[in-house]
Amino acid sequence: MNEIVIETATLALATFFATIGPLDVAAVFAGLTATESPKRRRAMAIRGTLIASTILLLFAVLGEFMLASLGISLAALRTGGGILLLLIGIDMVFARSSGSTSTTDEEEQEAMGKLDISVFPLATPLIAGPGAMGAVILLMANAEGEIVLQATVIASLMAIILLTFGMLLLATRIQQLFGVTGMHVVSRVFGVLLVALAVQFIFDGIVQSGLLSSV
Repeated sequence: MNEIVIETATLALATFFATIGPLDVAAVFAGLTATESPKRRRAMAIRGTLIASTILLLFAVLGEFMLASLGISLAALRTGGGILLLLIGIDMVFARSSGSTSTTDEEEQEAMGKLDISVFPLATPLIAGPGAMGAVILLMANAEGEIVLQATVIASLMAIILLTFGMLLLATRIQQLFGVTGMHVVSRVFGVLLVALAVQFIFDGIVQSGLLSSV
């Protein structure tokens, strides 16, 4: 059981790190709050993190109910979620901005005109974006019926959110330390891992659907 818990934690941590992208979030946050005082940046980081945590935890708890009410099978979720994560992973490998993990140019321009960016775009879509929402539902569904494994997924989610919060507080320093190239290198490494995990989700979904046995 311990091995399964460790495997689940490793999978969840890698997936959430890739889909939330703490380094990318910190870089965007640093750019959007460059003219703000440290006190105001800290307040926005706290509020944005709390709101994003609430959103993702709601998806974790209510995700299976939402799937059941919409008539979506676990096999379909695994396949569809795997495809979404695969696209995100490919964008990360090639250092391209993805709509699932970042803001569009129009959204960023709108955010620049706002006094408080904690809800938009920080909480969503930067932290609690479509990729992270899909990942938390998928990972919770994979651990269905296993309270310990589901608790592990939630704990991993909160660990990455706390890491993201810490990076928000140190956003300017991290950006100066890593530079654009360094942050892209980290993103590419986790992008490769995410691509592999996504392909495995797709394979599992196809096998579970019974399509192969019916051919």
